[in-house]
Amino acid sequence: MQPSLDIDLLRSFVVITETKALSRAADRVGRTQAALSQQMKRLEEAVGQPLLQRTGRGVLLTAHGEQLLVHAQRILRCHDEAMAELSGQGFSGTLRFGCPDDYATVFLPVLLRGFAHRHPHALVEVSCAPTSHLREQLARHAIDLALVSVPDGERSASVIRREQLVWVGCPGCPVMESESLPLALSHADNLDHTWARQALFDCGRAHHVAYASSSLAGLIALVRSGQAIAVMTRTAVPGDLQILATGADLPVLPSFGITVEFARETHPPLVEAFARHIRAHLPGI
Repeated sequence: MQPSLDIDLLRSFVVITETKALSRAADRVGRTQAALSQQMKRLEEAVGQPLLQRTGRGVLLTAHGEQLLVHAQRILRCHDEAMAELSGQGFSGTLRFGCPDDYATVFLPVLLRGFAHRHPHALVEVSCAPTSHLREQLARHAIDLALVSVPDGERSASVIRREQLVWVGCPGCPVMESESLPLALSHADNLDHTWARQALFDCGRAHHVAYASSSLAGLIALVRSGQAIAVMTRTAVPGDLQILATGADLPVLPSFGITVEFARETHPPLVEAFARHIRAHLPGI
């Protein structure tokens, strides 16, 4: 009979590849280094190939170890997904998720409610920041995944939803008659800030930034006061404000795509499950 791959051995193997040291891996899996070494010996015997090479700087994968790692990650992901689904308890653990503030206001209540129903023991920690800041957090592995904005020209298959930017004002919008149009915009490194100002420069409309914040609530409050107009996604416009008609002095704004980006190339099952949940439900919100 052909030897089989033990799930516990594969899990320990993956932890060793992540920590690159038996001592740190032993702490994570709750075993002694001797027990972990014995597990790896059994795994190497099962596959009939050397998998790990010990060096003075830690543990390295052999060529066969690199091959097994790809299969091990896939096997563990399928195993954990099956157990979570069949147990009815879903995944447990904590994932760190980032998204811009306006996405949090519009999309997160529905997304988190649905995910919590399927995975009641999972905790989603949310960080709100502009796309540029979220990408910095992903690069530092400070968050696991994020919803980010991409220019509409990037018609990537990974784009989940498209949003249209619009000009927003209070009913009557008295500031439209101002010689210099007062704007309430997100911070200067946000795409909507850049696009709005560029559109006004291109059409020759005088304007100035009266208020800048990444907080959607702050932008909405200033627009409600009648002191400025703002730029936001069509779906984020509150019912008591109005979308302003475009024309010679108020140009059409671009649309953009929304996609999910990850901190790592390989994702833990909980992170992958949340990403699938977003892809399945975000288009319909």
